[in-house]
Amino acid sequence: MGARKIIIDTDPGQDDAVAILLALASPDEIDLLGLTCVAGNVPLSLTSKNARMVCELAGRPDVKIFAGCNRPLGRDLVTAEHVHGRSGLDGPSLPDPVMPLQPGHAVDFIIETLQREAPGTVTLCPIGPLTNIATAFHRAPDIIGRVQEIVLMGGAYFQVGNITPAAEFNIHVDPQAAKIVFDAGVPLVVMPLDVTHKALVTKPRNDAFRALGNKVGIAVAQMTEFFERYDREKYGSEGAPLHDPCVTAYLVRPELFSGRHINVEIETTSELTMGMTVADWWGVTDRAPNALFIGDLDADGFFNLLTERLARL
Repeated sequence: MGARKIIIDTDPGQDDAVAILLALASPDEIDLLGLTCVAGNVPLSLTSKNARMVCELAGRPDVKIFAGCNRPLGRDLVTAEHVHGRSGLDGPSLPDPVMPLQPGHAVDFIIETLQREAPGTVTLCPIGPLTNIATAFHRAPDIIGRVQEIVLMGGAYFQVGNITPAAEFNIHVDPQAAKIVFDAGVPLVVMPLDVTHKALVTKPRNDAFRALGNKVGIAVAQMTEFFERYDREKYGSEGAPLHDPCVTAYLVRPELFSGRHINVEIETTSELTMGMTVADWWGVTDRAPNALFIGDLDADGFFNLLTERLARL
């Protein structure tokens, strides 16, 4: 079938970095057309810097990287330095990037790419707030029907919220954007906390990254060691969940994941539950399904894939 053409929309973030590295290490399955950066885990100036640092770490300064929206559609920006550190990529000591950002805006790149490529051949992979994607859909609604699929990390149901009691971070940062995307009618695959919290970087799994002995493996081990301190204290888990790599792993090995095709609505009016993904897991409403909501994964298979691919870089 050939490699799947994708755009990764991202706010790196250590787990974003691992998701990008997995995509770059999987050229037989993934044709990465570009990275579009958005404000989220840290402000846009840092997410666009971090994306370039990750590509240079992988030896891929040829990747096209665009800076996008620097704030949510209708709310003040909420960031997560308390999880990811002041740089968003604390842990390893990576050099400042040499490769430039591409000229132009990320939203324009998304629009132009979808208008240029054949309909149904480009998958959008948002692993941060959905501001860039929603803005592109608003500015150029003709592209909505041209998207092959959206595979995103965001939301929660059984795991409830990680930034508020009801909401997962990516959706909470820009719930208005999330509502636009979830209501667009594009085939949608959602990686919520329900599945990502099963992708835990235990000590043996992190030791396996470090044992690769290459720059990428060592850097990934340092990244996960940094941000796991927060999750271990918060959840009492044996390691940090690797949220965003679930998106790229799904593109490479979809059989590792399972879920249900259900209706998912985004709460945008109640401050108490703002950004909640109201997932009709049990089919108790008559609302039409709009998303494949992933609930489980083969964690050992996931980490075996990740370790095997990072060894290639």
